[in-house]
Amino acid sequence: MPEQRPEDQYGWLYGGGGDDSTRPTTQVRDDLPPPNLPPPGSGRGGRGRGDGGRDGSDRGGGGRRAGKGRRTLRVVLLLVLAWIVFLVATPLYAYSTIEKVDADPGDGRPDEQPGTTFLVVGSDSRAGLSAEQRKKLSTGGDGGGRGRTDTIMVLHTGAGPSLLMSIPRDSIVDVPGYGSTKINAAYAYGGPQLLVRTVEKNTGIRIDDYVEIGFGGLVNVVDALHGVEICPKKALKDKDSGLDVEKGCQDADGATALAYSRNRHSYANQDIQRVQSQREVMAGIARKIASPWTFVDPFRYWGVNTGAAESVRIGEDTGRYALVKFALGLRSAMGPDGLSCTVPLADFSVRWDQQRSQRMFDDIKADRTQSIGDLCTPDGLPKG
Repeated sequence: MPEQRPEDQYGWLYGGGGDDSTRPTTQVRDDLPPPNLPPPGSGRGGRGRGDGGRDGSDRGGGGRRAGKGRRTLRVVLLLVLAWIVFLVATPLYAYSTIEKVDADPGDGRPDEQPGTTFLVVGSDSRAGLSAEQRKKLSTGGDGGGRGRTDTIMVLHTGAGPSLLMSIPRDSIVDVPGYGSTKINAAYAYGGPQLLVRTVEKNTGIRIDDYVEIGFGGLVNVVDALHGVEICPKKALKDKDSGLDVEKGCQDADGATALAYSRNRHSYANQDIQRVQSQREVMAGIARKIASPWTFVDPFRYWGVNTGAAESVRIGEDTGRYALVKFALGLRSAMGPDGLSCTVPLADFSVRWDQQRSQRMFDDIKADRTQSIGDLCTPDGLPKG
């Protein structure tokens, strides 16, 4: 019998037919448990339905989270945009409601000068105050006519330190057409135009912009700011202004701040001390307005803008940018690097010191406030 070759016997192994009897067989036993295979998509053996072994449910959850994040971002951006629009639109609206007056005195004015100079007037106008409010604020009746100015200040901004200079209302000056009389009479005789002309004639300083605020405006602004700080050096009580405060620093509401800035009978030097109190109130207002809370609190921001606009009058040529410059200049003048003073005086009779005052006026006209030095004093009197 011929010898059988291995490839004939094991053909199944060598690719041939071979004898199936030599083929190994595998018996499947039903009594053994199934192998412990990883579930599909678990990442332990091959790729599942999701990317990198993640299943579809994970991918769907991530998509939902991403969509929610995008929606949240859109809401935040819309809120930020709305807030910016509010911050811009509020002063624009307030500006559109401000009453404008003709404060241009006409011909014969000083030539243009460097820097910007504002005439700031606090009038005793009761416009917008009810009889009950006038009684509460101790302002008395309107008295008819234009009224008078309790506050007259010159604010100058430019290359040097900003300067806020008070002019006592009882200062005796030459009022064009009316001779020598108190400076605040100019407003009563001829309104803003004559007052601007009087200040320009007696100082040589050209007034670029006019800002006037009445009693009600001061009260509204201070109340919108939730009060301002005042620091009387002694307890003060005055029947005429309605002032009644203790000694020391304290928060004053609108009515108290108005009374504090009007009071003069509690002081021996009367009007000289009153102008210092007025600048103190202005400083408190400037600090509060510059506070971040003014821009964070929408009610406070709205109240400051609209409250001031209701009782402020400005010159016809005073634009929005000029009012921004005014606010910044006022804040700077009342800050640590600014100049806050009274026009140089010869004595407590509020007569101007001709030499010292002329030197200060010349520095302001030349936008040279950094050279004013000791000419700037709180009460206007020489140091020492």
